[in-house]
Amino acid sequence: MINGIGFLIILGCVFGSFIVAGGKVDIILHALPHEMVAIGGAAIGAFIVGNSLATVKKAVAGIKRAFKGARWKDSDYRDLLTLLFALLSTFKKGGATAIEPHLDRPEESSIFSRYPRLLADHHLVEFMADYLRMMTVNFEDPHQLDAAMDADIEKHHHEELAPQHALQVMADGLPAIGIVAAVLGVIKTMGSIDQPTEVLGAMIGGALVGTFLGVLLSYCVVGPLASKLLGIVEEDSKPFGIAKTAIVAYAQGTPVQVAIEIARRMTPTMHAPSFQQLETALDEAKDELLAAN
Repeated sequence: MINGIGFLIILGCVFGSFIVAGGKVDIILHALPHEMVAIGGAAIGAFIVGNSLATVKKAVAGIKRAFKGARWKDSDYRDLLTLLFALLSTFKKGGATAIEPHLDRPEESSIFSRYPRLLADHHLVEFMADYLRMMTVNFEDPHQLDAAMDADIEKHHHEELAPQHALQVMADGLPAIGIVAAVLGVIKTMGSIDQPTEVLGAMIGGALVGTFLGVLLSYCVVGPLASKLLGIVEEDSKPFGIAKTAIVAYAQGTPVQVAIEIARRMTPTMHAPSFQQLETALDEAKDELLAAN
């Protein structure tokens, strides 16, 4: 919704000011289809040439993601902290024997199944399961665990940013592609140099539409979408850091509830549950664990 409002403001102000200033929209409308084919086709073709098929597919999904926004909501962060509490409490009480069935088959786990939105994030579930499983085989140095988790998060983050980087490169190249289209228009105009002044003026105007489109698409469409996607990827990577904080704190010997409180303080401020809200959620989780046992 917010993206649509932004694009309406862009189009309204750009073309509205042009019309109010006395500009002839028919020149733009006449040249627009041809220039759009040249610029759009060249940009898409260069995008395909410059990226792997996997990155192209992820970029298409990334554009959709930029319109949908970040997937993590306030309740998801609270659920993540509660899930971590349940997993670490189970680990502390029953050791490897108690926690491994939940880690081996999360989709069948009585703990994970309480949080279907979290369970749907396969990368995050695998991340938590892998490192908790690693702790079951006597991973004795918490600092090594911390470093390994940081490296894993960095790798995942880098992979998630690949489509965003590809879109940003496309945005950076669009003004130059617009100049290519404009030059073609000038070449066409020079081939009709014997035409009347008003005809040549319209042809030159049509050629300049290429430069206009290239700059407009770069700075008002593709560039902002790439920037929006960057912010979404950054926000959606926060849960990995929260999970790492709780698991490492527990590995260092911190009591489970204190480890969860430390992780809560790593939650983005606008999404973080209050101390009391988390306390209530953890009390409910304790009751569920007692009932399950």
